[in-house]
Amino acid sequence: MKTISSCVEDILIAQPFLEEALTRSIINYSALAEELREPISNMLRKPVKSGAIMMALRRYNTPNNLRHSLKLKTTLQKLGDITVRSNLSDFTFQNSETLIQCHTKILEQVETNKDIFYAFTRGIYESNIIISSSENKQVLKRFKDEIQIGLQEGLSAISVRLPKDNSKVSGLYYQIFKRLAWENIPIYEVVSTTNEFTILVEDHVVDKAFSVIKNLKN
Repeated sequence: MKTISSCVEDILIAQPFLEEALTRSIINYSALAEELREPISNMLRKPVKSGAIMMALRRYNTPNNLRHSLKLKTTLQKLGDITVRSNLSDFTFQNSETLIQCHTKILEQVETNKDIFYAFTRGIYESNIIISSSENKQVLKRFKDEIQIGLQEGLSAISVRLPKDNSKVSGLYYQIFKRLAWENIPIYEVVSTTNEFTILVEDHVVDKAFSVIKNLKN
């Protein structure tokens, strides 16, 4: 049977920003209770008082898997080197039988110049190439017979070395994305390997994004 407390829990779990604000005690319980009165009344199919909702909010305990567990805190403190690369472009091409051949030609060129940033991701229907903007002409030349879906320039990559066994720590990526979202920093692209995590952002927010990620260790 649904109760006011279970309705409050369902709403907060579905809205992590709201739950985070409540956990950090930076939200007005009375105002939030009044805001939730109508949706909870609809969920219970009967009118409820804001006072009862406010009591449920004060008694609410964040689920263990969303708490800043000791293991998660330790992992964040062990984040490794943070590297920033600017002047990047992101190409999107439709997948085809010849796309990998074009990709191989670009790889041969990248291997001769270690200063070039390069990342390739392949999805079901399309593939992305993130590369130093100095190589844009070469990409367009090599992929001239492919269907180009998009191109975004003026990007920067922030790469973070992750501690070993990071894949066994729940909530790690949630913490990174949450902090960036709190600061209203849009992420253009995400690339990750087992022990390395890279986000692509527009140049005008790279300093802010770097500061957010650096402060994750604190």
